[in-house]
Amino acid sequence: MFAKERQRIKRALAQNALSIEHVGSTSVPGLAAKPIIDILLVVDDSADEASYVPALASTGYVLRIREPNWHEHRLLKGTNINLHVFSKGDDEIERMLVFRDRLRRNREDMELYLRTKCELARRNWNYTQNYADAKSEVVESIINRARLRKHR
Repeated sequence: MFAKERQRIKRALAQNALSIEHVGSTSVPGLAAKPIIDILLVVDDSADEASYVPALASTGYVLRIREPNWHEHRLLKGTNINLHVFSKGDDEIERMLVFRDRLRRNREDMELYLRTKCELARRNWNYTQNYADAKSEVVESIINRARLRKHR
């Protein structure tokens, strides 16, 4: 499904799509996940919505979240897709990829994250963001281990 969406995004944006990566739980083999594909899209300037939103809208994506105070993040929704848009060079890009790659390569951290997700999923959350925030301590510890290993 990711490969198909990646092609759709590339066709819609051409050279404006600097990078398109599969991120989130569905990008990690063996990790439980909701049936929603998270995609990281890197553009020159995510605040310049005119350079990418209309083209994506023509393929069915809808701009749902605009976060100018958090990495100029934009979230567009497609059918079972969360498309996260960041500007080239933003620190959040590296952070997301380091986390994904660590989970793909380190079974212990993948299982730790899986246990954390499952435990938190059993609770009732008023907002999805509260669930995401509750995972943040474990996520940060995994990212820190990945960065330490990278710099050895």
